[in-house]
Amino acid sequence: MRFYDREQEIAFLRETRDTAERVARFTVVTGRRRIGKTTLIKEAYKDEPFVYFFVARKAEPDLCEAYQEEISEKLGIPTLGSSRHFRDIFRYLMQLSQTKSFTLVIDEFQDFFRVNKAVYSEMQDIWDEYEKTSKINLVVCGSIYSLMQKIFKNKKEPLYGRQTAEVRVKPFRPSVLKQIMADAKPGYTKEDLLALFTFTGGVAKYVGQLVDGGALDKDAMIRHIVSPNSTFLNEGKNNLIEEFGKDYGIYFSILSCIARGKNTRSEIEEMLGKEVGGYLTNLAEEYELISKRQPLFEKSTNKNVRYELDDVFYSFWFRFIFKYSYIIEIENYDKLQEIIGRDYSTFSGLMLERYFHRVAMESGEFTRIGRWWDRKGENEIDMIAEDELSDKVTFYEIKRQAEDISIGELKQKAEVMLQATHECKKYGTAYKGLSMEEM
Repeated sequence: MRFYDREQEIAFLRETRDTAERVARFTVVTGRRRIGKTTLIKEAYKDEPFVYFFVARKAEPDLCEAYQEEISEKLGIPTLGSSRHFRDIFRYLMQLSQTKSFTLVIDEFQDFFRVNKAVYSEMQDIWDEYEKTSKINLVVCGSIYSLMQKIFKNKKEPLYGRQTAEVRVKPFRPSVLKQIMADAKPGYTKEDLLALFTFTGGVAKYVGQLVDGGALDKDAMIRHIVSPNSTFLNEGKNNLIEEFGKDYGIYFSILSCIARGKNTRSEIEEMLGKEVGGYLTNLAEEYELISKRQPLFEKSTNKNVRYELDDVFYSFWFRFIFKYSYIIEIENYDKLQEIIGRDYSTFSGLMLERYFHRVAMESGEFTRIGRWWDRKGENEIDMIAEDELSDKVTFYEIKRQAEDISIGELKQKAEVMLQATHECKKYGTAYKGLSMEEM
């Protein structure tokens, strides 16, 4: 699959590079695994030579040997000889950048923890010494999100406060997914588009695997994902076990509960038979995998909270792959394909709501977007979009099929919400139905 989107991110990275010709820049690129961080960086700087260091999990002297070869090749200058410590290489590059501006990319930056933890404090000392006279464009990224957050957001860590910018790489927007489908399958159906979103969440790597594999409709996608040699089957484990460490079992169980619709703390604790408050806080704040949702316009309280898995792919993975791992263990892939097909309509209906929330965000028309539900669970509104500038609020009901939408029922639910919250009294109101026809 060719490169798509990221125009804003590329423009920013190139602007940062231009700025580095006058003053040193230190940019951190973040985002979940498979989102396309490395590909983005390489695309941004494809028209110029840049120094690229990959932090492999090997001995520091071995890394240094590879880095010296990279410096010589990309910058066309002599190497340091036989340096065995990264600090020497970094100091050399910072000194060099006083007279020569260039870009240095360090990938899998968090893995210096495994190579030599002292690297971060050594880099801090060197950066502080040369920052004001350097013209380096330093860009770092890493695939273990929690560790990258710790390195740069924890006040106790040496590199805290050193970054000059952060680029957060997010999943493809709905408009980009539509473009990808149009290029890969002219005449694609709305069901094809919904399936692509449901199974990938717009994560670049997963989209590319399905497109390159020719899996461009729901059934083909299911067969591609659930097959003996599929990389999708181990994605959750591969991506998250290292994030969670020794506690991955309880975290996986919590995420599985949420993916299956058990989205309140009490429901999760009843399912697991243990207190999970601390784990939920970590998942929301440290790992940023779930969000603590409250009904829109409701005052801050913990009495009506739901937890939601923000990542659409993980919602799918924990709902089907992790839940039915025992079927995969006996290699009955056909049976799991049948189960996913059986439950697809219901699950994709939930993902359709996520899709339209992203469409609303992408539109830039609103100041606040959310959902509303009452404490009894009797009245739920799929989406509410507020525009404070025009004093307008729009209520939406979202269904797979247009014939299942009832604007009358939506108005009744909205009236309940308005009476309960005492919000939007002076707003103009609108009521809309959204189905796959509007994708």
